[in-house]
Amino acid sequence: MNENIYHNDDEKWLAVKARDKLADGRFYFAVATTGIYCRPSCGARQPKRENVSFFSDVASAEKAGFRACKRCQPNQQQSWNKNQELVTTACRYIESAETPPTLKQLAAKVGLSEYHFHRIFKEATGVTPKAYANSVRAKNVKDSLRTADTVTEAIYDAGYGASSRFYEKSQSFLGMTPQQFKAGGQGHTVHYTIVPCYLGLVLVAATDKGICSIQFADDRAELEALLKQTFPNAMLDGGDETFATLVANAVAYIENGNKAHQDLPLDIMGTAFQQQVWQAIMQIPSGSTLSYKKLAESMNKPTAARAVASACAKNNIAVVIPCHRVVRGDGSLSGYRWGVERKAKLLAKEKA
Repeated sequence: MNENIYHNDDEKWLAVKARDKLADGRFYFAVATTGIYCRPSCGARQPKRENVSFFSDVASAEKAGFRACKRCQPNQQQSWNKNQELVTTACRYIESAETPPTLKQLAAKVGLSEYHFHRIFKEATGVTPKAYANSVRAKNVKDSLRTADTVTEAIYDAGYGASSRFYEKSQSFLGMTPQQFKAGGQGHTVHYTIVPCYLGLVLVAATDKGICSIQFADDRAELEALLKQTFPNAMLDGGDETFATLVANAVAYIENGNKAHQDLPLDIMGTAFQQQVWQAIMQIPSGSTLSYKKLAESMNKPTAARAVASACAKNNIAVVIPCHRVVRGDGSLSGYRWGVERKAKLLAKEKA
């Protein structure tokens, strides 16, 4: 992690104050009054700014006479990589199992105690083993619903032993009933509107759970076609006053360059990995950029740059999930599904 998105000590200090995990590995901070150096995300009590100095690597901090923090263990990168290997093994085991394995089975698979395994799994993926397994099964259900002859067949193909257990959970990850999802949203309502903004026309769409799509284009018909590709048979309408308020907040978020934060409810549909990527993207500070490779490294998945780029391309909620902040390794702005010019304008407004 030699590439540094923090150009001066003031930016590094802001990352420390925010306990920004994206900054981990890019620099370290040391405290003169304690003689200790830490990762930027360290959860220990934060020091006064005048007592803090910054180092680009562990060796430099130790050469200056500082010792590693016992809480965040900034010198334990080898142990961290080993944990990542164990978590990857567990993920592959979950994905290949006919039914979701128990925590006990997963811990035994990688040779750890249940408590320790649960902790390192959540640290590495951002979700619990159970949540990851549920996400894998949800994806399997969606895939099966598109190809199976009946809903019942899709339920059992995805590993549910009883349809009643599936129906208890289905609305939470489908956003509608299984029959409606299989029928392309038939009988389901998606509220949407298309309004102008400084980037052209913007479509804002929402289910009852929250915003499910923010898309840009220069043509209204193109935006409506994008929405119908996802829910070809859904009932599309303009919504009520509550939806109008949601749209106004979303457009203000876009127009203000994220300077006026809005707590926008989202209905994010994606795999566990995609959602992890999107959550990582939402941690990139406004006005900053990160390469696909460095974003993958920040998630402790250094070989997953292409998968990260693919997840960015499948993001349906522009700006709020700010994939425009992810760029190529050379800093070029290509690869934005809504056009490079819009990407440049978004970044310019955030930096203004």
